[in-house]
Amino acid sequence: MTFHASNFAPFPAGRPRRLRRDAFTRNLVREYTLTANDLIYPVFVVDGKQQRQPVASMPGVERLSLDLLLPVAEECVKLGIPVMALFPVVDASLKTYDGKEATNPDGLIPRVVRELKKNFPGLGVMTDVALDPFTTHGQDGLPDENGYILNEETVEMLVRQAMCQAEAGVDMVAPSDMMDGRIGAIRQALEAKKLIHTRIMAYSAKYASAFYGPFRDAVGSAGNLGKADKKVYQMDPGNSDEALREVAMDIAEGADMVMVKPGMPYLDIVRRVKDEFKVPTFAYQVSGEYAMMKAAAQNGWLDHDAVMMESLLAFKRAGADGVLTYFAIDAARKLRQA
Repeated sequence: MTFHASNFAPFPAGRPRRLRRDAFTRNLVREYTLTANDLIYPVFVVDGKQQRQPVASMPGVERLSLDLLLPVAEECVKLGIPVMALFPVVDASLKTYDGKEATNPDGLIPRVVRELKKNFPGLGVMTDVALDPFTTHGQDGLPDENGYILNEETVEMLVRQAMCQAEAGVDMVAPSDMMDGRIGAIRQALEAKKLIHTRIMAYSAKYASAFYGPFRDAVGSAGNLGKADKKVYQMDPGNSDEALREVAMDIAEGADMVMVKPGMPYLDIVRRVKDEFKVPTFAYQVSGEYAMMKAAAQNGWLDHDAVMMESLLAFKRAGADGVLTYFAIDAARKLRQA
């Protein structure tokens, strides 16, 4: 849309502040709004019972065993949060070079999926498709002898992981690995098994970002990764056009929804993706973004609820249809009070 000054009455006939005069007018002309329906709540799940492990770098976030996760799921339903996204915390004894535990039909994630769908059939459940929580090296894929992540070999494992999750009854698989061709391979496998209703939310533009640190602490992959990085498969933060190519390829391969990650440092990418493709577009307000706001609020430098809600509204204004955020429950509570 192009604006020309000649289209608008000049001052004093035109006074934009008239539309900011009082609350009812501001509410009437607001262009974007945030609702609980826009939120996806990422949670960290651990094996066992009565397990509640705080994540030091993410104040207010805990790793929970299934028995303690069920009440959280119930609250999501009551607050109108439509989807919970699961991330596993895997015991070190189950981690291997190839991450084969990710394909275990009786593993942690399939068991949690089955219980959540049994207890809360109306709550959407999304699962991460990537190997990093399951590998001894902390990479999302399989490295060769030089440490380079192999593409086709990794995709083969990712397909097995996605099928394991889909057969457990998950609503939505979300490949976050950034391997080439994995969306098409997963879609083809789902179709072959007649799992035609399993949605794919592709992490299409996932950048090699420094904002992921607290998440890696939470899932226990930081120690395995060590000083290595993921720059040979995650996107260069300096690139924007490349994101559009990645999104286009994922849509062509069968993705139902696409995602940009991280969120706030990449709102320009969200806007470009939405404008270009006009498909369901999501953004992930990642652990580092969450941790920064939490730390600033704890120090009294920022108003916690105000910056939380403003940051989430920014995603909607940039064009996101929804946001994965660790603030989901707090934000939904706040929205209910409004």
